[in-house]
Amino acid sequence: MIKIATAECFTHGHIGREIHNFIQNYKGNLVSKYLGDITNDYFKDIVENKYSEDIEDEYVEDKIIDMDTENKNLDKLQISDDLRENLILVSSLFLPSVDGLSKILNLNPPEPQEIINGVKIYGEEKDKFVSSLMANGVRELLNVDIGIGTTAGIGRGGITISNNKLDIITTTDVYADLRTLTNIGLNDSELIFKRQENGIVKTLKLLLHLLNNDPDKIGLDKIAEFDNIEIIEKNI
Repeated sequence: MIKIATAECFTHGHIGREIHNFIQNYKGNLVSKYLGDITNDYFKDIVENKYSEDIEDEYVEDKIIDMDTENKNLDKLQISDDLRENLILVSSLFLPSVDGLSKILNLNPPEPQEIINGVKIYGEEKDKFVSSLMANGVRELLNVDIGIGTTAGIGRGGITISNNKLDIITTTDVYADLRTLTNIGLNDSELIFKRQENGIVKTLKLLLHLLNNDPDKIGLDKIAEFDNIEIIEKNI
């Protein structure tokens, strides 16, 4: 069995919920929104579209790029019942504050650039670093096989998927700024939602490729095709 735990900020615990609902094979209102049917049009519209990361006065529709033209092998990832039956979600934590990271995960995170309503605000590079702390922290704390960490303040955010052999570190494809929320002309909450949803889907895709990695490393080859990917191998 493969045990998974998540420590999430900007994804609000949705990654853990998706994994749990998928494992439980819920139907109806509890069906996994993304993993229940990974090839449906709604899922593909999110995964295969990339939003402009530029800071513009207005959102530029023609900057949406079809990811399928860049990553032709990433669509229609198959999920088997065998995979479902070999996963366990141990915990999914929503940790938007520094206190949550320090008191629950026993981490010593860097000082945020700002704190707004208790929420930590980092720039993109710090977000990537902190997401790595979160992924490894929750993995080690709960002694699971895979830890997932997400956090986003200014920029595209940081996402890390960690096991005992490597860290996969990336960003979303959506730029947003929790300090102003209006940097490219979209409705404030809608822009944050787009970053969140893009991050949820990208994380799930990467996780499934990682789970399909053995024995021939095809999964890692496909992971390397994503934008803004770092694969850091650990010395065991």
